Amino acid sequence: MSGSRPTRFAFVLGTLAILAIPAGVAASYFVGSIDVLPALVVATPVALVLGLAAAAASRKARYNLERTVRRVGERRVRFARLVAWAGVYVGVTGLLALGFYGVLRARS
Repeated sequence: MSGSRPTRFAFVLGTLAILAIPAGVAASYFVGSIDVLPALVVATPVALVLGLAAAAASRKARYNLERTVRRVGERRVRFARLVAWAGVYVGVTGLLALGFYGVLRARS
C-alpha cells in the first residue's frame, strides 16, 4: 500500500480544512478578547490553504493508486479526495462570504 501515507495526509488536511472556520467561530465564542470577524479573517485563508494542500495530497494518492497493479485502498483514496475537495469548497465559500461582507460594508 504505497498510497496509504498520502491518503491519510489528504484526509487529515481535508478534515482540518473543514473544521478551520468552525474552530475560528468557536474561538471567538470561548475567548472573550477575540471577535468573530477577525477570527474568520484568519480562519478562512487557513481553511483554503489546508484544503489545497489536501487536494494536492489526494492527487498524489490517486497517482500512486493508478500505478499499482492491485487497486487496494481505492475507496479510501476516493473518500480522502472527497474530504479534500470539501475543504477547498469550505475555504472558497468563506472567502466569498468575507468578500461580499466587505463589499456591503464599503457601500454603507
